[in-house]
Amino acid sequence: MLLLGIDIGTSSVKISIVDAATQQAIVSAQYPETEAPIISLQNGWAEQNPDSWWAYFQQALMQANVSGKYDPKDIAAIGIGYQMHGLVAVNEAQLPLRNSIIWCDSRAVPYGEKAFESIGEEKCLSCLLNSPGNFTAAKLAWLKENEPEIFKQVFKIMLPGDFIAMRLTGDITTTPSALSEGIFWDFKHEEISKDVMQFFGFKNDIIPDCKAVFSTHGFLKEDVAGKLGLKHGIPVSYKAGDQLNNALSLNVMEPGEVAATAGTSGVIYTVADDLVYDKQSRVNSFAHLNYTKDNKRIGVLLCINGTGIMNSWIRKCMGSNKTYSQLNEEAAAIPQGSEGLLVFPFGNGAERMLNNKLPGSSIINIDLNKHTPAHVYRAAQEGIAYAFRYGLDIMRENNIEPKVIRAGKANMFLSDVFVDAFVNITNVPVELYNNDGSVGAALGAGIGAKIFESPKDAFTNMKCVKLVEPNGKKLYEKSYEKWKAELVKNLGE
Repeated sequence: MLLLGIDIGTSSVKISIVDAATQQAIVSAQYPETEAPIISLQNGWAEQNPDSWWAYFQQALMQANVSGKYDPKDIAAIGIGYQMHGLVAVNEAQLPLRNSIIWCDSRAVPYGEKAFESIGEEKCLSCLLNSPGNFTAAKLAWLKENEPEIFKQVFKIMLPGDFIAMRLTGDITTTPSALSEGIFWDFKHEEISKDVMQFFGFKNDIIPDCKAVFSTHGFLKEDVAGKLGLKHGIPVSYKAGDQLNNALSLNVMEPGEVAATAGTSGVIYTVADDLVYDKQSRVNSFAHLNYTKDNKRIGVLLCINGTGIMNSWIRKCMGSNKTYSQLNEEAAAIPQGSEGLLVFPFGNGAERMLNNKLPGSSIINIDLNKHTPAHVYRAAQEGIAYAFRYGLDIMRENNIEPKVIRAGKANMFLSDVFVDAFVNITNVPVELYNNDGSVGAALGAGIGAKIFESPKDAFTNMKCVKLVEPNGKKLYEKSYEKWKAELVKNLGE
């Protein structure tokens, strides 16, 4: 029995066909091969066309189908992971009314801050576990005020994964997890937040029907099935934001377990068993995949917007068309600490862990007689690791102390330089696995469709491919302290 996993990323859409018996991918594909564009009409804005995600998914699936490694008719369920916090608004014909305002767009920060103040900080934190900040509810408030003619046509709002599920099934659903990531969910009353909806002037009927994460979110339409070469009527049985989905792919489901990613953005994500929150909302708390009223499972998420995108910018501007592997090799030849060169990766929207400030990216301490592009390659990876350390220290302030971090052997975790810096500056061991988001979404589909008897049964074949432990030396500490001092000065603290 086969499972289809879809990962709607910022830079591409990746799919995997997974054999439920072995829990391994038979084939994976992604589209586009180069990074998908982000539309930025003004500084701090970031948009993508939802129809482009649908087109990318179809291209990726067609690539996998023509591999000949499986029969598409054997796919029994579909799962979707997706970039979090985006706003997709459709009319009654299920057509997008505008581009999606995606996760790293900063325009809605003032709307979230006003709601935080007006609803009350204590009430927001105790009921929503977050400030409305720059999340989906605040983005919808921006739309209501700045594009009122479009807002009047809104039939339903959704997140990127909901949009793809709608295209597949014709049904529009959401989950408590999705509502919590949009800051629409009241954890105290286990319902859509009356405070948020009333403050922003939203009607409840724009929110889709709410279902459990692992449940049937619709069945594949006949015309879509024919176009995709799949069997009509198979369920979409799982949908989750990418960081929750990444946690699933690493079997991070219970309190104390921790996952990390370093793709376009960087994340450390852990599970708690009570309604925890950071008083400054520098880290954020959402309903985890297995959250229920009687079994509280809260995902605590540290997000750094500028991680892999910083590495990508360095490659495009200074890499002379080199591959990431070549950049990693050259970076490895430079001494730890990059001979004083410091890189700050904050140039991809307002950073939550910096109180939604926009310090921008920068490179400082350049010695024109000493530093080479290879120094920049290394300093960028070290700077990203330093950003993780800065954020992890905020999590530690909130009594979160990881003993080990699980990560997929992908993106920046493919670089020995980055892994060495990450492990030694955070002083936390890292377990690396071959799982990724599209595989996790496929396994989630198997859980939702009850192909696996329990979530644990989906990970019986999961194996750590590499354990990296701190070496006990403080080689990065001095460089980090200089980096941190410059950051604090830049933030005006």
